Amino acid sequence: MTLPAGRIRARYRIETAYSVEYAAQVMAGEQSTGTFVRVAGETDELREAHAARVESIEHLGTVGSPSLPGAGKPKDSTGWHSAEVELSWPLSNMGVSLPNVVATVAGNLFELKPFSGLKLLDISLPAEFLAKYQGPQFGVGGTRRLTGVEGRPLVGTIIKPSVGLSPAATAPMVDALAEGGIDFVKDDELQADGPHCPFAERLRAVMDVVNRHADRTGRKLMYAVNITGEIDEMLARHDAVEAAGGTCVMVSANSIGLPALVALRRRARLAIHGHRNGWGIYGRSPAIGMSFIAYQKLWRLAGVDHLHVNGLANKFCEEDASVIASARECLTPMFGVPGRGCEIMPVFSSGQSVKQAPGTWAALGSTDLIFACGGGIMAHPGGIAAGVRAIHQAWEAAMAGVPLETHARSNRELREALQAFAS
Repeated sequence: MTLPAGRIRARYRIETAYSVEYAAQVMAGEQSTGTFVRVAGETDELREAHAARVESIEHLGTVGSPSLPGAGKPKDSTGWHSAEVELSWPLSNMGVSLPNVVATVAGNLFELKPFSGLKLLDISLPAEFLAKYQGPQFGVGGTRRLTGVEGRPLVGTIIKPSVGLSPAATAPMVDALAEGGIDFVKDDELQADGPHCPFAERLRAVMDVVNRHADRTGRKLMYAVNITGEIDEMLARHDAVEAAGGTCVMVSANSIGLPALVALRRRARLAIHGHRNGWGIYGRSPAIGMSFIAYQKLWRLAGVDHLHVNGLANKFCEEDASVIASARECLTPMFGVPGRGCEIMPVFSSGQSVKQAPGTWAALGSTDLIFACGGGIMAHPGGIAAGVRAIHQAWEAAMAGVPLETHARSNRELREALQAFAS
């Protein structure tokens, strides 16, 4: 049997009362060949071939107290030490399998007693994964082709209220958005197939609107229909969206899991919009979890075309620098292969309005994004069409390096938006 030769690498930030070198070896042993005592069959040859390696250690200093409860502390401890550690594993340990990669790089490590902090910062996968997993079918370029939008961000919004809105009430809202010139509309992540708004009825009502406007304008609004559910349900719903003339489906990534997304991607002929709801479980604590940099690589390989990254000055706890780093990473080729590097469209959302356009452009330097505004469009005093035009005007100003207030003097919709959203 010929074993694959590549290696998987993972970088962590750790905190421990033990020596950092000892803690790193505990990590490597726990997630490869090690047990707390050597057992039958655990030969030197096996360890040499399959043990994880400690590739590097960077000491970051000491901290005054443990960040997480339950950690051990040796009697001779001099304090709590912080470091960045990189480990690697032979691909032959788990094969080309995203679920088993996750079990390896983000498994029992988080529970080990020597650690009062452990967070996965980044992962690097060998090219064999690109050969097995399909990655995004549409990504940035395909999403632009489907929507006919070039040279600027896609302007989008979310159907609200999250729950309780019937198909008969949803369709007129989408009608007004399409009439107003919006590029992208998504179901809320809470709106999938509830009894108040059944999937089939919502799809039929909304796609009648979308197709009617497409016949009129020659450009089809991208409606991301929430198909989240069991695997068989999602596959059937995907086919129903395609039959209705849709171009995009949406899933709650953390709810369905990587294998379900892979199954959907194998079937998919539509763009897959990935919503990261639940992300805070992984990302919020600096002491434990997984960075978005590592997280998004898994979902890109599995097949999403878009992925939420939060937004500047958002309603959540994420800092602007983290949002921009996440968006930039979505646009960075994996495996050093531009065009086949699984680049995807970052989705900016959460409290976005005309006010965030200049900062987003200045920090990201790209228009390859979906700029999703709820109240930032819907609550415009001039109505939905005026709200859409205001967002366009804000991005025009940002890309031209013109202050919003200056551009607003000759653009009424932008002026009204700035006044309405001043606080």
